[in-house]
Amino acid sequence: MTTVLVDSGLVDTGLVDVVVEDSRWVGLGLEALAERAAKAAFRTLDLAGSGYVICVMGCDDARIAGLNADFRGKPTATNVLSWPSEDRAAGLPGQPPKVPQPGEADDPLELGDVALSYDTCLAEAAAQGKPAADHVTHLIIHGVLHVLGYDHETDADATLMEGIETRALADLGISNPY
Repeated sequence: MTTVLVDSGLVDTGLVDVVVEDSRWVGLGLEALAERAAKAAFRTLDLAGSGYVICVMGCDDARIAGLNADFRGKPTATNVLSWPSEDRAAGLPGQPPKVPQPGEADDPLELGDVALSYDTCLAEAAAQGKPAADHVTHLIIHGVLHVLGYDHETDADATLMEGIETRALADLGISNPY
């Protein structure tokens, strides 16, 4: 099931619904990157990719700065933001969160939303000498892990999350970003 609408439209690719608010994301192939990254994160966690859905929004610095101000009290642009549909955090630092039960194929469990800023993502990739697609893939995996309940609030949590990210990226042939 694939639907493509640009300019605040929805792209439904299965595991990921993609909202494209900035058409520059189309040229980078956000839809394919989001689906590929989400599937890699799910494979790394030994989760089935069916029965779940995540919304990924591609926007610009102005939009993400507004979201960051509204939800985090930080009126600045950032690379990625995420909003889990519910709190899935683990009870103890360094422990994985409880895996939510999947929904049905025709009524998947909504895990949450991830937003990415084209401007910041591409500027970071250029500054780090990385291909933009690789950097964006990493940030999508990072956001997917957040909606699944992972975080990096403690060193133990960060180690767990970064380990999953690097394994998922290696599965896609992308170098360790850390």
